Amino acid sequence: MRRVDLVLLGPLLAIGAWVAVQAHELHAGSAVRQSAAALAEPLPVSARAMPAAFVRTIDRTVMRGRIAAGDAPATAPEVKVSREPPPVRDLDEIHRRLSQNEAGTYIGDILLARDSNVARWPDRTARPLRVWVQASPILADWNPAYPDQVRDAFSTWEAAGAPVPFTFVVDSGAADVHVTWVDHFDEQISGKTMWARDDNWWIVDANIAIALHHNHGEPLDASAVRAIALHEIGHLLGLDHCADTTNIMAARVRVRDLSAADKATMRLIYALPPGSVKQGR
Repeated sequence: MRRVDLVLLGPLLAIGAWVAVQAHELHAGSAVRQSAAALAEPLPVSARAMPAAFVRTIDRTVMRGRIAAGDAPATAPEVKVSREPPPVRDLDEIHRRLSQNEAGTYIGDILLARDSNVARWPDRTARPLRVWVQASPILADWNPAYPDQVRDAFSTWEAAGAPVPFTFVVDSGAADVHVTWVDHFDEQISGKTMWARDDNWWIVDANIAIALHHNHGEPLDASAVRAIALHEIGHLLGLDHCADTTNIMAARVRVRDLSAADKATMRLIYALPPGSVKQGR
């Protein structure tokens, strides 16, 4: 081979090698992105651990005879200072109550999601939570029956026995809890609950937002709005998702009313002090 050919061949081989390396890296990068996208896709409930509801809970709903409530990305809870006194905690008594009353509940799912912590409101029997429900937003497909559906959902949970009664107020500035409406969420969701706790795991603040449309544009009917409200109020009270789809608090909800397990789990939470149920805490 002539010297001039060797001179030309060297750069060509170098360029070819560089192209091969770049192609390999591009393929690898594509594989990484695809893996990340796959991990970002919601897994079936049976294939993943229950997520924490803590501050923000995101729920999905698919209408026309079926409701599907999705789960929340795990986030660190918002912690606020409050004037609530520390709870009286006796771990032996806590474990006795759990042992005696956990049958027929999904308290195990909640403790798994919250690293063995119980979150709940203080006993408010003498001072009901003041709830303001937005009355008439300027949104397409608004139904004046929606606020009544939400109020009925609050009353349904109250009748289930939590020591957290609700009263409805017309002044949003005087409310402890606000329920507002949005046309739709950009995500595949139909409701959000945001709440905060103090250092003792007393819930001290909460608000709910409910969509009028699925994110693809399909309007939600009044009974679906009530079911969404029931699910979100469950989160507001301190419940998390459960695996059993016969409950309103299932991560993918297919019912439109509270189950016996929903009620029993809520009552058990309010029979316990807030905070960890682990020994040594």
